Parts: sequence; structure tokens; C-alpha cells
Amino acid sequence: MTNVEAVPPYQHRTVLLNEAVEALALEDDRRQGIFVDGTFGRGGHSRLILQRLGERGRLLAFDKDTYAIANAASIDDARFEIVHDSFATLAEALSARGIAQLDGVLLDLGISSPQVDDAARGFSFRADGPLDMRMDTTRGMSAAEWLATETEQKIEKVIRDYGEERFAFQIAKAIVARRAVEPISSTRQLAEIVANAVKTREKGKDPATRTFQAIRIFINQELEELEVALAAAFRHLAPHGRLVVISFHSLEDRIVKQFMAGKARVAQPDRRLPIRAADLPQPEMKLLGRIRPSDDEVRDNPRARSAVMRIAERLAPAGVLQ
Repeated sequence: MTNVEAVPPYQHRTVLLNEAVEALALEDDRRQGIFVDGTFGRGGHSRLILQRLGERGRLLAFDKDTYAIANAASIDDARFEIVHDSFATLAEALSARGIAQLDGVLLDLGISSPQVDDAARGFSFRADGPLDMRMDTTRGMSAAEWLATETEQKIEKVIRDYGEERFAFQIAKAIVARRAVEPISSTRQLAEIVANAVKTREKGKDPATRTFQAIRIFINQELEELEVALAAAFRHLAPHGRLVVISFHSLEDRIVKQFMAGKARVAQPDRRLPIRAADLPQPEMKLLGRIRPSDDEVRDNPRARSAVMRIAERLAPAGVLQ
């Protein structure tokens, strides 16, 4: 494990900290349950969960970022364990530990402020740094390596689909033209290429915003991993277990919304068929609401402005006594 002193001094404010932990309903017997923090980050949610967890409770946290893993080393608590991997490996991690059911799962999606603020990570166009963008720098292909080898058509598709960028064709064409002259290895290079390719700009938004978002999401397979994690979390939730997800852009939120809505919806049978009420299909989850940051939180932490938290509860199968 990396030494905790290696963590850079970048600050992170946990978005919807109290609201997310409240949504897990750590009360009464549930305080002795097993919970998952799928994105440890700098540990804001995990530390508050541990404060409210009972003596026999257990918290399993995940993160791909080596700095987050180092930060987690400062938590000296027998009830806590950190896994250096994606939350997409949830099912495998639970199986390895003999855990069959969970009382709650919290996923705080996107990237943290320290990742954005550290130019060496390559996530931001606001400061020059190596074009990396990997959440886990110990494995996988960097953004620079991907842009150096990928086809123009695939680059265009990624920028259009993951960044919702209407100038994806022009940007991809410009990237391929520039790499034929010199390697694209820094965030400043990429930001300049995008700025020259985008003809009109959204008010208050840097032209590189959507492209950087798209490449980051693709490099880290964020949407694909989210779909896997949601399915695994649902399979392992105990009756009345809570699923709490904080999203920061529309692509993530759409996946979460559709997943929860799908589990809360049931197909309506043909009314002409003689079906007893007890035999009617039952929803598998109950939607408990959507929460946005307060005006005060957004004022104190502008990066919270796009956050949306959705909460759902696993229902008991029909015929199971509670």
C-alpha cells in the first residue's frame, strides 16, 4: 500500500455528505449491517458512515485511484476495508469475502477535486500537464496513448457520444491532423486543438470541456462500469437495503434513473386474464426520491451545482415475511 504521506495536499469537499449518509438509513439494527462505499475518494462519506456504524457493522470501500488508497490507510478501524479496484468488481469482492447481502451501497460518481486540481493527472485543461486521465495510473492506456493510435472515426464517436459534443467531427479531424505532425502529449495541446476546431462556444464554458469529459469517461470506462456496479449492487442488497447514487452529468444520471425506474416498474398483465392479486408481479425496488445540493452548498462548493442524488430501496420478494 502506498504511504499516506504521498497524498498531494489538494482539498476535496464531499458533495451531499450528510444527505447521502442519511439516505443509507443507518438506524437501529441496520447500524450493525454491511455497507459499501463504491468511491472512497478522500473518504468523506466513509468516515461519516463509520461514525454512525455499530460495533458489529462493516464498511467495504472501493477506489481505483492510488492516492485514494493511500488516504484510506489513515483509517485505523477494524470495521473498515479498502479495495484498490473499480466498484465494477463488487460481486467478485463480496464473493471473496463470503458476503452474500448488503444493507446499503453508496456510489459517488465522477472525479474528485484533487484529481482535477492536480495537473499531473491530466484531467483538466486549466493547467498544463501530461495527458493521462487514468483514475488508476498503474494500469490501462493513457489518453495520450489512445489518441496516438485510435482511428478518426472512433475518436469522433467517443467525443460525440460521451461528451455530447456537436463539433465532434471537426475535433477528431483536427486531432488526427495534429498527431501526424507531433505527438499530442499534454493537456494544453489538446485544449488548443479543440479551441481551434470549435467555432462557437457555450457561454461560461471552455470549448474543451466536453471533449475532456468524453475522453476521461471513455479511458476509464465509467459508464460501462456503472452499469455493472448497479446490477451487482441490486443483486446483493438485502430486503430494505438502500442504493444511493450521486451523479454529476446527464449520461450518468440517465443510466441511474433508468435502472432504478426499471426495478420499480412492473409489467401490467392483461386485465382480461383471471389473475389473483397475490399472483400479480411486484416491483423489486421502491424509489425514495431525488435530492439536489442546497443553494448554500453550491455557493460554498460550486462543483456541487450539477450533482443529483437518487435513492432507492430493495423490496422484499412476495411471500417473504419481514
